[in-house]
Amino acid sequence: MAETQTSEPIYMLNALWFQPDGGEARYREYLRAVRDVSARYGGQKLESYVPEQTLIGNWDADLMFFVRWPDWETFQQFLADPQFQAVRHLREEALTRSLLIRCRKAG
Repeated sequence: MAETQTSEPIYMLNALWFQPDGGEARYREYLRAVRDVSARYGGQKLESYVPEQTLIGNWDADLMFFVRWPDWETFQQFLADPQFQAVRHLREEALTRSLLIRCRKAG
């Protein structure tokens, strides 16, 4: 997929697979630690969803949610922020796998 530079909002789909024995709690710790820096860049965590049953295909994530960002450049600035860099290890320690997909609203 080609990289597009746009000033429109982006929506990051987060699909997460937690480490057994404490991964979910560790991820909640990460969310608390990253809340302020994310808000400084306009990141808004939207509703979370727990997949219940896969009807078509193969999907077994533990949790899914979207984060709305003002634009791609702002998201990149967030990733480079030293405060984010200091706590990102909490996310990595909490998960066995993750999927992050940049999306835009249709239509």
